[in-house]
Amino acid sequence: MNIRLNKDSLCCVLVALSGLALGTYVATADEPVKEIYNSQQESIAPLTPEQALAALQLPAGFRATLFAAEPDVRQPIGMATDSRGRLWVAENYTYAEARVGFDDQLRDRILIFEDTDGDGQADKRSVFWDAANRLTSVEVGFGGVWAMCPPRLLFLPDRNGDDIPDSEPIVVLDGFDIGPSSHHNFANGLKWGPDGWLYGRVGIAAPSRIGRPGTPIEKRVDVGPSIWRYQPVTKQVEEVCTGGTNSWGHDWSADGELFFINTVIGHLWHAVPGAHFRRMYGADRNPHVYNIIEQTADHFHWDTQESWGDAKKGLSQSTLAAGGGHAHSGMMIYRGNNWPREYHNKLYTVNLHGRRLNCDSLVREGATYVGTHDKDFLVSEDPYFRAVEMIVGHDGGVFIADWSDIGECHENDGVHRSSGRIFKITYGAPQPLGIPDVSKLSNAELVAAQTHPEEWFVRQARHALQQRSAAGDSMSDVHTSLRKLFEESTNPLHQLRALWSLGVTGGTDADWLISQLQHSDEYVRVWAVRLLGNEFAITPQTTAAFELVAANETSGLVLLHLASALQRLPLADRWTIAQSLATHAEFADDAALPLMVWYGIEPAIQESPDRAVALAGATKFPRLAKFIARRLTSNLQLVPAPVDQLVQLLGQTTEPERQIALLQGISDGLKGWRKAPQPASWTATAESL
Repeated sequence: MNIRLNKDSLCCVLVALSGLALGTYVATADEPVKEIYNSQQESIAPLTPEQALAALQLPAGFRATLFAAEPDVRQPIGMATDSRGRLWVAENYTYAEARVGFDDQLRDRILIFEDTDGDGQADKRSVFWDAANRLTSVEVGFGGVWAMCPPRLLFLPDRNGDDIPDSEPIVVLDGFDIGPSSHHNFANGLKWGPDGWLYGRVGIAAPSRIGRPGTPIEKRVDVGPSIWRYQPVTKQVEEVCTGGTNSWGHDWSADGELFFINTVIGHLWHAVPGAHFRRMYGADRNPHVYNIIEQTADHFHWDTQESWGDAKKGLSQSTLAAGGGHAHSGMMIYRGNNWPREYHNKLYTVNLHGRRLNCDSLVREGATYVGTHDKDFLVSEDPYFRAVEMIVGHDGGVFIADWSDIGECHENDGVHRSSGRIFKITYGAPQPLGIPDVSKLSNAELVAAQTHPEEWFVRQARHALQQRSAAGDSMSDVHTSLRKLFEESTNPLHQLRALWSLGVTGGTDADWLISQLQHSDEYVRVWAVRLLGNEFAITPQTTAAFELVAANETSGLVLLHLASALQRLPLADRWTIAQSLATHAEFADDAALPLMVWYGIEPAIQESPDRAVALAGATKFPRLAKFIARRLTSNLQLVPAPVDQLVQLLGQTTEPERQIALLQGISDGLKGWRKAPQPASWTATAESL
């Protein structure tokens, strides 16, 4: 590879080029140089990068190129692209080893790669920062670079864009735990969402309380295992949803729905804000959740009759046939314009033990989605193939970061630090595609990019508009053009993109969003609900509009996000909406909607027990009636009157399904009692039953 270097990177790279097996990592000034070493024994000889490239098996018509490899890149753990189409790579040498723990004398770094002639191979490389520790991901925007380095989220300003940090890193958030032992579960995964927030992930072994530096403990946000997000303009931070094991990949569908990948207990999850998902172990922080939402996929990629730990010993034929194993890392929903149409809008994830890319098709079902099993996209014959991330580039080609190691995902046998590859997958030969720096385009060009067929341009253009708005630029003409695009386009996807761009630039208001709750496209209605709940103070007008939607909406997905929005409303304002949501009998057995309604009203039950009893008597969701009965009964000794009302309801209803649900809830609420006080109405109700 012909690499051109800037002067600040020259010494690092010259030393790195001096030896493949044991390179040298150059530390910052006044720090000792620490050799990069392989703590893993090479029981299997590693392939050369060229041999690893040849070991990739792809569908007909696809081609892989070796975009970069050791010694130019080692241990790639995260990737991002910038407005010029360059690839930013997080290199990680401090990944935990269960056998020896962290080596605090090693340092991680952020690299920049560029393919100037479009042949699918990087020909320009520079080192942006070489003093990181526990670096798990990188993202670019707002005049600098964001680096997840648990226990901190850092920002490295580069206002003049010369690829040299302007100062020492700025701590944006802190409090991300690194866990006592399972360091592979800690915070990772920075990506900009369509709403302009920066999203990340935290695993189950590193539950954290995060906030801006100096935030007192009682005001910090609990995260993990979960998806979390940070608003770069308002500085807000919040947990999006909770549950899972160790999510190491997430992406958004064309319609703006967020999905994340996971391990062991199911691989695919629809990240509805406020959702509580299955955890690998331990209890949810809220003891009154009672039930959790299961994975979105209708299948597993391993033989569930086996122990998940059996993958360490080798894969059975049944697990190979199912998809290759339980461990997944990296995820994308392909929205590029290079791959053929039959590959678009499908979800791809790396299967670590199976050394392949699994594929799921996302199918709308009920109020949410089902991920159905599709044909594996890629298989590698390289025993060192350990891809950990994938992203789509500016030309629709896909970058795959290969950690290149023979260890199991926990790195129990050490780390092979001297290797690493980045492959680029295109359909046909890579086509040179000269692109402008998106950040330099005019506002009019950025608005026009919202109809571009290449999703990369759309996202970068929206991000550029958001940054200009945050910098104080006038957005008046931009808002006029985006409103025109929204109103005149007959393509719902273009309308959504216009809506998101309006949202990130302050071009929406509550009245306008309320009017979009009647839009013909369900995804526009979904985002009207989300933006009203997320970006604006809840007013009586908003609550009244939500009540109307809850009563009349037919789309399960809109109802699901309305149920999600309950958690943002004042407690007293949740009941009317919840009651309307809970009368949609067609969703009584839905995988998510009844539970999301429950998560929304549970905090309000103790404050309004009479309304809770009324809802238990009206709902068409049996699970909701059961949970209400359980929650009220759990407080029987302190507040007995609502339980007596439940017992009266039990005797009055003639619906066996409701009677069973109420009895089950009361029974569950009494578990652990040796003798409970008898409600006044119990004798009469028992006789009537």
